[in-house]
Amino acid sequence: MIEITDQLVDNLAELSRLEFDATQKSVIKSDLQKIIQFMEKLNELDTEGVEPLLHISTRTNVLREDEVKGSITREEGLKNAPATDGQFFEVPKVIQK
Repeated sequence: MIEITDQLVDNLAELSRLEFDATQKSVIKSDLQKIIQFMEKLNELDTEGVEPLLHISTRTNVLREDEVKGSITREEGLKNAPATDGQFFEVPKVIQK
């Protein structure tokens, strides 16, 4: 069984860029210990012959072939634009240099 120590929690906190006070550290140690106990309980199960679960659903994506379909002209696309230069939409500048 893996022992959850303050040093381990501090190491995990540093790796995850988190800070814990003493109370939080105590709660986290307890939660981590429960997680490890649960995983050890799962290790007791006989999984011989059980296929790994690759997808949560048995459904598969139904893909279709790409089809070229009609499109509108540039003029039609820009017709209702509030601002255009005749070729592109004009929008307010959002990135300042």
